[in-house]
Amino acid sequence: MATPNMTARRALGACAALMVGALTLTGCGGNANADTDTNSGKGGGNSAKTSTAKIAISAKDGSTDASINATGVKVSDGKLTDVKMTVSGSETAVPGAITADGTGWKPTAQLERGTKYQISATAKDASGRTAAANSIFTTVSSSNSFIGTYTPDNGTTVGVGMPVSFNFDKVISNQKAVQSHITVTSSSGQQVAGHWFGAQRLDFRPEEYWKAGSKVTMKIDLDGVEGANGVFGVQKKTVTFTIGRSQVSTVDVDTQTMTVVRDGKTFKTEPISAGSPEHTTYNGQMVISEKFVQTRMNGSTVGYGGEYDIPDVPHAMRLTSSGTFIHGNYWYNRGNPPFGQQGTSHGCVGLADVQGAQGDTSAKWFYDNSLVGDVIVVKNSPDKTVSPDNGLNGWNMSWSAWTAGSTV
Repeated sequence: MATPNMTARRALGACAALMVGALTLTGCGGNANADTDTNSGKGGGNSAKTSTAKIAISAKDGSTDASINATGVKVSDGKLTDVKMTVSGSETAVPGAITADGTGWKPTAQLERGTKYQISATAKDASGRTAAANSIFTTVSSSNSFIGTYTPDNGTTVGVGMPVSFNFDKVISNQKAVQSHITVTSSSGQQVAGHWFGAQRLDFRPEEYWKAGSKVTMKIDLDGVEGANGVFGVQKKTVTFTIGRSQVSTVDVDTQTMTVVRDGKTFKTEPISAGSPEHTTYNGQMVISEKFVQTRMNGSTVGYGGEYDIPDVPHAMRLTSSGTFIHGNYWYNRGNPPFGQQGTSHGCVGLADVQGAQGDTSAKWFYDNSLVGDVIVVKNSPDKTVSPDNGLNGWNMSWSAWTAGSTV
């Protein structure tokens, strides 16, 4: 049988439990940062006010295909006070910045593909009340996205023959959608058209060579564009480059000479050694795509069987992807006629040079006076015209054939 004191203690304990329950309900049902209204006129009861600030994280919580470019945070009816982004499961912070007006935040660099991230953001409204939002998401994976490697690079100065060229890392079946989200314009006002070489390469050029001194702007807006079934683009950027002086050099295989024309005027004529009768040089317009002070040339990499392997070819400039170069030649057989009288190469165009890429030579002069994008025209060779997709050599197509390869 309970004593009076015991009964009182039980009743007191029950009351305490009820009070704790009431406090717990108040804590769960209210806003920890809300203000209270003491002028409601409803018997003195308090009514919680929530923040009017609304935070939107572009990458939805749990998503697995978030953009690596457009992910960010925005707020309406308030200003951001703090945003923290990390690689999920680690303390590796992703640098970012809140905008000057406090209404947005974005990373300062492109995110990585196929990576899990976490964003936590807080904001305050005009009354100082706090709102918060969080999202854990994964960016689009490499297997479900495509990237185009392009040339030329931003900020470069190139020759008048330089096309814009994209090589995509996935087969593009929706070519119209992809091409329509890449625009190339020139300050010269020249019309620019695209041309697809197969399913993974897209080039752009005007009908004639670029105008010297013009500025070319390429806008890439592929982020989220479906290039193939379930495969989306991830690039969004603007690239600009400058067209330098005009330089077009003509190699005449009949005379074994090269005439350099700068801005419409003959600048210099140099003796050369083109391909031998057994290994002829392509005809046609070829664009310098790479420059190397010295490089190795091994015949086995271009279909020849150990006929040559030279580790230090000087002043080499690539003309085709299949291995045609214009380059210095220091190993020229002195028993042969001098440069300018006989073709002896395996298809390249050779200029007199010395080993080590030093000295005042024809090859060094031409190398120093050439830009990536300059044009080399080869004529009177017994070989065929170079294929337009063998290097950056689309100039060997008529304008009608070029535009026929456009999907826009």
